Amino acid sequence: MPSTPSCRFRHAALVGKYQARGIRPILEDVAHLLARAGLDVSLESETALNTGMTEYPALSIKEIGQQCDVAVVLGGDGTMLAIARELAPFDIPLIGINQGRLGFITDIPLKDVGTTLPLMLRGEYEEESRAMLAGAVLRPIRGDGFETIYEGFAINEVLVSRGATASMVELRAEIDGQFVANYRADGLLVSSPTGSTAYAMSAGGPIMHPSVGGWVIVPIASHTLSNRPLVVSDDVTITIEIVAGRDAGMNFDMQSLASLLHGDRVIVRRSDHHVRFLHPKGWNYYATLRRKLRWNEGVS
Repeated sequence: MPSTPSCRFRHAALVGKYQARGIRPILEDVAHLLARAGLDVSLESETALNTGMTEYPALSIKEIGQQCDVAVVLGGDGTMLAIARELAPFDIPLIGINQGRLGFITDIPLKDVGTTLPLMLRGEYEEESRAMLAGAVLRPIRGDGFETIYEGFAINEVLVSRGATASMVELRAEIDGQFVANYRADGLLVSSPTGSTAYAMSAGGPIMHPSVGGWVIVPIASHTLSNRPLVVSDDVTITIEIVAGRDAGMNFDMQSLASLLHGDRVIVRRSDHHVRFLHPKGWNYYATLRRKLRWNEGVS
């Protein structure tokens, strides 16, 4: 169906949390709404496969990147993070519809989709760009040098942590080649501003506005009480080396690599890619914080 002049976009990819019960009729309603607005509609291939929806074409991530100019994500923040990380290299903006409680980045309540989404498709939205972390795991090779055994991206955080059976790990941290500290702790994470309201916050880190050009390094249950969260510029390279501890592991958001070895190095820097989020007109970050963190409770 050709786009109408009032629609800002041409072709929408629809992505859903297909594991959720009752997701198919909701996806169908959103797909029909997109089509009525004048967009071509395609389903992300895993969403199509797991819901049995065959009315619309199914596209791989690469095909979405080549053919679509907006992605509409139905689920929670976890669903959004997973697809945003994959679509970031294609510079496609994302709109988040939350099935349950309002999310930090999936911020259209399901009950408001019918009124809010058409307005956004016509260009009435707030757009923001968020930085991503790029990381790699380097392993020493015999003789000299390192080999790269893993590479990935993260929107929230990169975490290096102890194994399930170990009491702690010892990690050496460097910033741009300068030694910072040896941490004896349950782990150490490097968080983006987006991730500062996730694991980093529960570990005692500060909340960072998404526009801040920085990362926060947060020790997890450090054995030294003076090891505090450290905010650094996002143009640095952070190196975390495994010094001691059994079965250390690493997570890039939800992507895991287990059994890091002594001498392995996790390298974290700013990605060349950004994530583009579209929010309803009038959206602001502080209002989201108030709702999600219940800062307004007790206020008349």
